This record gives sequence, structure tokens and C-alpha cells, in this order.
Amino acid sequence: MSLRHLAVFACLGIAATCAVSRAADRRPAGKTASSKEWPEWRGKLRDGISTDRGLLDQWPEGGPALVWKATGLGKGFSSISIAGDRIFTMGDREDGQYVIALRLADGKLLWSTRIGDAWEPQGYSGPRSTPTVDGDAIFVIGPHGDLVCLAAADGKERWHRNLKTDFGGVLPHWGFSESPLVDGNRVICTPGGPDAGIVALDKKSGKDLWRTPIPPLGSQGMDGAAYSSIVVSNAGGVRQLVQMMGRGVVGVAADDGKFLWGYNRVVNGTASIPTPLVQGDYVFCSSGYGAGAALLKLVPEGGGVRADEVYFLDGKEFQNHHGGMILLGDYIYAGHGHNAGAPTCLELKTGKTVWRHNRGPGTGSAAVSYADGNLYVRFENGVMALIGATPEEYLEKGTFKIPGAEQPSWSHPVIAGGKLYLREQDALMCYDVKK
Repeated sequence: MSLRHLAVFACLGIAATCAVSRAADRRPAGKTASSKEWPEWRGKLRDGISTDRGLLDQWPEGGPALVWKATGLGKGFSSISIAGDRIFTMGDREDGQYVIALRLADGKLLWSTRIGDAWEPQGYSGPRSTPTVDGDAIFVIGPHGDLVCLAAADGKERWHRNLKTDFGGVLPHWGFSESPLVDGNRVICTPGGPDAGIVALDKKSGKDLWRTPIPPLGSQGMDGAAYSSIVVSNAGGVRQLVQMMGRGVVGVAADDGKFLWGYNRVVNGTASIPTPLVQGDYVFCSSGYGAGAALLKLVPEGGGVRADEVYFLDGKEFQNHHGGMILLGDYIYAGHGHNAGAPTCLELKTGKTVWRHNRGPGTGSAAVSYADGNLYVRFENGVMALIGATPEEYLEKGTFKIPGAEQPSWSHPVIAGGKLYLREQDALMCYDVKK
């Protein structure tokens, strides 16, 4: 083995160790990690990182082996969540929008529950939220603003609120897309209303706990919620909820919803989408449509927190349209470009581009997840790629075309229990990626 490859493997090991050691900063209250589960949007810590080990480091020609394929999920871009022996997702059928439970072993339908009307705007039909599993309950948000709690066992509805009618929420052009966060006894989401920018509800009853109005942040962007989801941070010594909204990235106190800070510069006037990355006292955020990216440092001030801009990258330097970003140790991995997903590695603290592969194996925006030293990158044209998560160089380790993929092929990949799961509209495919 060459010294270069030894260095690559060493970097991967260091990155994985750093990711685990910093996990406590980003974990919602009462949650622990498990490699066999993926219970919400972007996994247990909402960072796109799987803790699976012993996975293929190179894909055979044509990709890994297909274990099973399930159909009948309906239209939509929802990813999946996994808890226990079940898979949960959402989809639009002819008579409305459904939350769906499948058996993990073979994809067999267990139950489906209608939560509201189908979403049929001009293009991009179907839901885009991923169900959040918490114990025996599931929480979902539909594009029309339906916030629903269901029993995981049988799909029976426990309570139902609406982000527009109950909280004065502002409906985004492409519908509410957030995946709700469960933090302790609270379920938290983003109506984006004048008096209820972010809200917390009792997860058992659905009753209000607190509502947070968001003050003016600046002229960029647009009012209301964006298309992102909340993450937890302990930056500046304050446990807080970090979210990208229509007018900017904000932080509110986790316990009572007190507004802490806001940053306007990174959003755009069409759709701000990626979930922010958090590490220690830092927040990295990005959006497309030419907006760019920024690193913020959160600093204690007067009993609160202020956000200092460490650097700003314009859209030509880096922008993540959608598909998300992965933070491993000191490096960020993501697709760069508007309506593009050029595989890119950035240095977190400086914003320096370490490497970029402008001619990636696929085209269009790229949804990115991580497991066992590699990036699992799904391009908009349905090409799936395995790429080494190392700052040393761009290392492509296999590709395949998702069967039946139609543009846009956007649902985020999930890696759990030695399997790779790919939702493609009506179908869900399960691949064996164990060595």
C-alpha cells in the first residue's frame, strides 16, 4: 500500500472520530445513536452521517446488489426514516397525501394513513418532508402545512395542527418542506408566521408551548419559512435551535424559544433549502440561486448570543442549491452550483476549496449522505456515486443508474444496517452495501 493511500485512510479515521466526539453538541434531548436506525431527516443527528461500518469500499460494475423493491408509495420527494423493524415515508396517491409504513425486512406495506390533500402545484408534485420517529409516535409535515402525530404501530392519528390556520404561517411557493424536530417533550417546527416564526408544541397533545416571532433580519430573501429543517447547537454556551428561514439563518433558545441571533446575507429570493451545519461554536450555511455560503461564529454577549461572520463565499466560490452538505472533522463535502452538484471539498475554518470535480459522474443537484469513509451521492439525473470522503483528492469508487429514475431524482439516500435505501417517487429500493 502506498504512503498516499495510508494518508487517505488516516484522514478518514480522524474525520470519523471527530464526528463521533462532537455528536453530543448536536443531539436532540433524549436521543442516542444506532447504526441500524435512521429515525428522521438526515439521520439521528440530522447531519447526513451514518455510523455503519464494514461497508463496501468499491462498488461492482452496475452497483451493489438489489435486495428488494417496494412500490405503491405514490408521488413525492420524501426520504425515509427507519426505526425498529419499520420504514416510514410519505407519498401522494390519487385521493390524497399519505404517511406509509413498510416492513424493513422486505418492504411489505404495513399501513398507510391519509393526512390531507395531495400537493399538485406547477411541477414537483408530492410531499418532501421526512417523517420523524420518536418512540411510539411519528411526526410529519405536509406541503399544505398539516402537522400530524401518528401512532407508529398502526398509523392512527393522535393529533393534527396546521401551520397556516393555527399559526398564521406563510406557505412557501413549493409548499412546507421541513421535517419536524423532536427535542425532549417538544416537537418544533417553522410556520414562518409574523407572530410564530418558530413554534414548540407538546409532543403528546399538540398543544402550544411557545411561539417565537422573528424580528427583521435584512432585505435579502423573503418572508416566511424556507425549505430547511432545524438542527440543535450548544454554540456560545447556549442550547439553541438553528434554522434557515426565508429572511436568514436564526438561532432561538431551545427551552423557551427566545430569539438569540439572525444572519441575512446567505439567503435568496426564491428558495433557501440546505439544512445548516453546526460544530462547536460554528454554523456553516449556504443556499443556491447565486446566494453563496457563510461561516458564523456564535459568541456569548449580554446573556445572549451574537453571530459574527467569519467569512462569506459568493455563489461562484460555493453554493449548495439543495442536496445538503456533510461536515467531517475540519472539512465540508457537498455539491456546488445552482442546479448543479459538482463534488466539492471545503476547509471549514477558512472556506478554501480543497478540491472540486466539475465533471461529476452525474448531472444536476446532488443529495449527499456519508457512511464508513465514503460519500453516497445521488445526482438529479438518477446517477448514484460512491466517492471517498477525504481532503486528499477526489476518489470515485463506483456508479450506477437508479432503475426507473426520472428527473428530478431528488430524495436523499439513507444508509443503515448495511443497506442503502433509495426512494424514487412511487418506488423504494434496498441495496446490500455490506462487505
